[in-house]
Amino acid sequence: MSSVSAHRWSEKYPHLGQGPIPAEPCVSEDFYRREIAAVFNTCWLYVAREEEIAEPGSYKVKRLAFAHTSVIIMRGKDGAVRGFHNVCSHRGNKVVTESGEETYGHSKAAVLSCRFHGWVYGADGALINVPEEERFYSCFDKQQNGLAPVHADVWEGFVFVNLAPEPPQSLHDFLSAYGDHMSGYPYAEMDYCYKYHTYLDCNWKIAHDAFAEAYHVNTIHAGSFPDVFSTGLSDVQLFGPHRTCGVCLNMNTAPEPVAAIAQKHARGSLVAKAEGTMLPPSINPSAREDFAFELSVAFPNLLLHISEGIWFTHQFWPLAHNKTLWEGKYYVRAPRTNSERWALEHAQLLQRNAWLEDTQTMENTHRAIASGVKRIINLQDEEILIRHAHHVIAECMSAAE
Repeated sequence: MSSVSAHRWSEKYPHLGQGPIPAEPCVSEDFYRREIAAVFNTCWLYVAREEEIAEPGSYKVKRLAFAHTSVIIMRGKDGAVRGFHNVCSHRGNKVVTESGEETYGHSKAAVLSCRFHGWVYGADGALINVPEEERFYSCFDKQQNGLAPVHADVWEGFVFVNLAPEPPQSLHDFLSAYGDHMSGYPYAEMDYCYKYHTYLDCNWKIAHDAFAEAYHVNTIHAGSFPDVFSTGLSDVQLFGPHRTCGVCLNMNTAPEPVAAIAQKHARGSLVAKAEGTMLPPSINPSAREDFAFELSVAFPNLLLHISEGIWFTHQFWPLAHNKTLWEGKYYVRAPRTNSERWALEHAQLLQRNAWLEDTQTMENTHRAIASGVKRIINLQDEEILIRHAHHVIAECMSAAE
């Protein structure tokens, strides 16, 4: 029987190296400012699901604090999805008053009206009505004062925006082989969503890195998922700035009695073995029986995970060099019976506890690195996704200089 190399991933991707990575990018205020310009202001960013704006006239407003803006994603009567900055052309007020990080609404007429002075915009962004327009001067042109557009495009029902005046790539080219790898999964069939978010006193990369490896499962998740997952990854693949791998189960671990009952009623937990009938052929290419879920990262800040009957996301939105908004969303099929509802609630409580365990490490990590005592971060081979993430960011920063 052949043995698996302890350094298999660095041997597969030697350009990433094996040495420690610098800690300074995780705590530097100057690095953060340059990173926003080089990465977040130029990359495609996931902001909505099409199901959230399914009807003509429906819209979602997503706050993007790092860019001091919020964007309106709206479906027009023609069915097209468009994006706009949430800024009125009159006095700069927000057209849609936000109620949080995400705000939803619907206009039967497919228009938006600024509550400050009643300027009305169509779903295509055009300014269509100005109260007391005759009092403005001859230099005022309605056609030149519509909403400021934001580049928006859709992949597999995921709505992305790009804040650059002219994106360096189309969304299709940006996702490229990663988009092919993660396509074909029935995301829209599982739209029953559990949502969580919190604000963390840490850099966004520290939050991202805490979810991008399985090395921690036996320690951090000893309470919620004891001996459930393997610490080793499977089928690591790098797609330009993006990355993906499989997370596997420990097949020798039996579920707790209550969990076993819940698993019989509904597919709501990642800890149960399931047939991969809905997984695209690109997923789990080694056909491992212990495969649990695909852990993938769409650069820069979206972790997209898929499994049989379950998919979920993590997003890490930078707020400052030492502050991050984490959003976790967990999608399953809607329950049809009370027993299915109970089973899904049980599964989600376990998942919520695991995410609480993950987020509890992040602020301490930032504080410790910020002390300056340790200037490097040591990574082992199964933390290859973290190594790749920092490598890609460093490349983006160099290219922008």
